[in-house]
Amino acid sequence: MKLTKKSHACVRLEKDGRTLVLDPGGFSEEDAALGADAVLVTHEHPDHFDELRLRAAMEDNPAAEIWTLRSVAEKVAAAFPGRVHTVGHGDTFTAAGFDVQVHGELHAVIHPDIPRVTNIGFLVDGGKVFHPGDALTVPDHPVETLMLPVMAPWNKISEVIDYVREVEPQRAYDIHDALLTDLARPIYDRQIGQLGGAEHLHLTPGDSARV
Repeated sequence: MKLTKKSHACVRLEKDGRTLVLDPGGFSEEDAALGADAVLVTHEHPDHFDELRLRAAMEDNPAAEIWTLRSVAEKVAAAFPGRVHTVGHGDTFTAAGFDVQVHGELHAVIHPDIPRVTNIGFLVDGGKVFHPGDALTVPDHPVETLMLPVMAPWNKISEVIDYVREVEPQRAYDIHDALLTDLARPIYDRQIGQLGGAEHLHLTPGDSARV
């Protein structure tokens, strides 16, 4: 399949003429979800879920559908009857021709004083791609391509490295990187690449790779 990186945590997957978009949030391009046949949203935080971007995608393609957790579905389901599906840990479904498994339940801890919201990750096509959202969820299935949240208020680089080691993907592509400056990126590239145990890669927003 073709994987295209959009800004921050958003990724587009294309296969057999159909497009699946994950987490088109407010840090991503305004058109990040346009042209999607299906959209997956990991949780409610605005850098992953932007209602205007979702509505634009659903209006652009009247056959498009959304799969997400309850906290997001409740915000958009009324506007698109029958096209918004609520899923949780352990669920499986097919979206735009992609087979998807749901893993995880909670967002990573930002601070003990901040309540944790729900968060799910999506394992696509039997492990071809795994997008964990804002958590270091380890699916009970081999992962070929891990979408790796490298820079967030809820993580540090040692945790990111250990996450790659635990998942043991063939390769890890950076996501959740809008806060990571070009000045700091070589440090992350070197340390994750040397210590993670998997090929560590990043794409400039708009660039694509085959996975």
